[in-house]
Amino acid sequence: MKEVPHLPYIALPALTDDERIAAARAFREDIAERRTCRMFSDAPVPRAVIEEAILAAGTAPSGANHQPWHFAVVSSPDLRHRIRLAAEKEEAEFYAGKAGQEWLEALAPLGTDADKSYLDVAPWHIVVFGQRRGGIDPGDDKQNYYVVESVGIACGFLLAALHKAGLATLTHTPSPMGFLRTLCRRPAAEKPVMIIVAGLPAADASVPVHATRKKPLDQISTWL
Repeated sequence: MKEVPHLPYIALPALTDDERIAAARAFREDIAERRTCRMFSDAPVPRAVIEEAILAAGTAPSGANHQPWHFAVVSSPDLRHRIRLAAEKEEAEFYAGKAGQEWLEALAPLGTDADKSYLDVAPWHIVVFGQRRGGIDPGDDKQNYYVVESVGIACGFLLAALHKAGLATLTHTPSPMGFLRTLCRRPAAEKPVMIIVAGLPAADASVPVHATRKKPLDQISTWL
């Protein structure tokens, strides 16, 4: 290994095998309660909650540690509404046939359609961008690596952090998403990846039964 400055690895808790299994199971049971929400309350959520969740996302591993992500956080009702209008325009075309019959049939059990009224209601939109160029220091203009993979991991961290803070979330990916770059005033070298909608669930919020179906261990893993 090349000689570079190092720090000691963090002190992990000294757990027994049974304690490690219990800890992993507890996390699995907690995160399994996270559900995509399409029925939000307009109740305010402190900005500090979103800040802490984004800082957690920023600890995700990334190619060359370049951290090729940017989180444009939208709370302005006017901008949230403009995002809704632009998203619904794309979604109307999607559900009118642009998606193709197979995709629409796959979505049918979820009951989704072009109506994205929750974008007006939920107090926070976190628009996630992947940065093709950047680097770790301000003003860097270096090639970034494994951008898609790195941003995907960071989004996973962000969703987990928001869930841990007691917020409902939804990942929204209108296609195409170029309008998000314009509305959020981000540079051309950044690619919109998704909108993470966050807030408290509405009192009558529900989720489709189909969304609760998760593949068992033997379908999602192979042990070699």
